[in-house]
Amino acid sequence: MKNIVIVATIKVKKGFKDEVYNELLKLHKATHEFDEGCIQYDLHKDVSDEDSFTFVETWENQELLSLHETKEHFKNFVSKIENKIDGLTINKLEKLEI
Repeated sequence: MKNIVIVATIKVKKGFKDEVYNELLKLHKATHEFDEGCIQYDLHKDVSDEDSFTFVETWENQELLSLHETKEHFKNFVSKIENKIDGLTINKLEKLEI
């Protein structure tokens, strides 16, 4: 099976940056600790928009990515940021063998 690469960008509502950032840090830590199949899970801040963060993730396969989405730390993150973001863009990619 091919690795799955995720580029997930979160645009935070004004006034919630610190709160959402803290939740992003918790998710980052828990994912590295508890999720099998996580090859890369890096958090980035947009240099031109202080209210925008991006995860770049690499997963061994779709099944392990799907399992990540069922974990308590992931569900908790989703509930904690509800109504605190303006947008979420998720790009799911598969590397081409060239």
